[in-house]
Amino acid sequence: MQYLPVFLDLKTGPVLLVGAGELVRAKLRVLLAAGARIRWFATDGNVDLAGLRDDHGQIQCVDGDPLSTDLAGVIAVLCAGAGDIGVAMSARARAVGLPVNVMDDLTHSSFIFPAIVDRGDVVVAIGTGGTSPVVARRVRERIEALLPARIGELASFIGEFRKTINPVIAEMPLRRRFWERIVDGPIGTLVLAGRKAEAEAALHGIGDPTAYAGADQAGRSEGHVTLVGAGPGDPDLLTIKALRALQDADVVYYDELVTPEILDRIRRDASRVPVGRRVGKPGIGQDAVNKLLIDAAREGKRAVRLKGGDCFVFGRGGEEVDALRKAGVSYAIVPGITAGLGAAAQFEVPLTFRSKALRITFLTAHKERDAEAVDWSVLTDTKMTVVVYMGMTAAPAVRAGLLAAGRSPQTPVGVFAKVTRADAQAAVGTLDQLPDLVARIDGGPAILIIGDVVAHSAPWRQQNLSRVIAQLLEPA
Repeated sequence: MQYLPVFLDLKTGPVLLVGAGELVRAKLRVLLAAGARIRWFATDGNVDLAGLRDDHGQIQCVDGDPLSTDLAGVIAVLCAGAGDIGVAMSARARAVGLPVNVMDDLTHSSFIFPAIVDRGDVVVAIGTGGTSPVVARRVRERIEALLPARIGELASFIGEFRKTINPVIAEMPLRRRFWERIVDGPIGTLVLAGRKAEAEAALHGIGDPTAYAGADQAGRSEGHVTLVGAGPGDPDLLTIKALRALQDADVVYYDELVTPEILDRIRRDASRVPVGRRVGKPGIGQDAVNKLLIDAAREGKRAVRLKGGDCFVFGRGGEEVDALRKAGVSYAIVPGITAGLGAAAQFEVPLTFRSKALRITFLTAHKERDAEAVDWSVLTDTKMTVVVYMGMTAAPAVRAGLLAAGRSPQTPVGVFAKVTRADAQAAVGTLDQLPDLVARIDGGPAILIIGDVVAHSAPWRQQNLSRVIAQLLEPA
């Protein structure tokens, strides 16, 4: 470690800033965010403060020669866009023992600026020893994505109650366990969700903090269930909240459609329990799944119910929420990208199109009898896109129902399988060809998209291009 990360309280004295241009303005924004009092020597004479939020008069623009200014009380010297003056200021600052940073000049700097993640009371600094600011920024972007937006509010929330709670819990291990329970449990979840008043009420409702801290060996007495939509298959499409839930989980109950790549994002020491229905097998049943979730929560575990796509789009998430609510179990819901939207994005199928497709209907037809139960007469509008989930087996019945209801046999349709995955497939054609299109697909899961919008898709354009090329190559 070449540099020691240190957090400097910039409110203890003024910072001397020397420089000009956009480089110095970038430093001004950082210093203002940290609450610093700034003496700014603009080396080009331009002291325009437009776009800088100096609401408290933190910036003092100083005329004259910075090399002869009084340094009494100054806590640090910064130079950005200062040219040769930066080198001279560095020598002067070092001579009196002041920390100095000359931007992009390690030789004349005694400290460097890290890339910063600012979440209020939570601040993360990332450094590369000044060798690669671009790498530091990339690391910062990853951390920015992973940290909850309100993590600073959670730290502030704990800070408000520490003086009240800590004297009540004499033993340090129990005190630490108490705050771990607050951070990792339902109270922390409420703060991160922006429900601070409810979190305060829950914390005030803890009768005996010592007993609460020692409730069980895991340090939790209240469990929590998070329903997480895993999306259609690509792990990069998981939301940040979904990743966070998978990393926090003690146990994950997952469906058959969840891909191995997504399961790899689960915390390594979390239990993984498959509960999905496998092809040709009945599965354990919804009531049994509900019981597993409730039992896990009552054991004090953080449980995740991981579903392919979105929990509330043919995912039975509503049934599970009802069961959890009736059992008095704390729960949260994290949406996922449903397969219809995944297919639309990957294969460029605009599910709506101005003046051409004004409505979308999502339905499921896993078996032929499911398709026969659909009222196809309400789905014949040519300006309606129909998205059928789990429709490969029932494709002949889907075609028959739409044709009998009056939909044109020339309506464009597409069969899109394993969407967003590397082995995704597509077959496009017309409604009267639907069963043949399904036969061209090498296994599911797949969805059917029916409507004129399919003619705007990438596979449709490619198919037409191939047909034109074949015609041009035919012998005269």
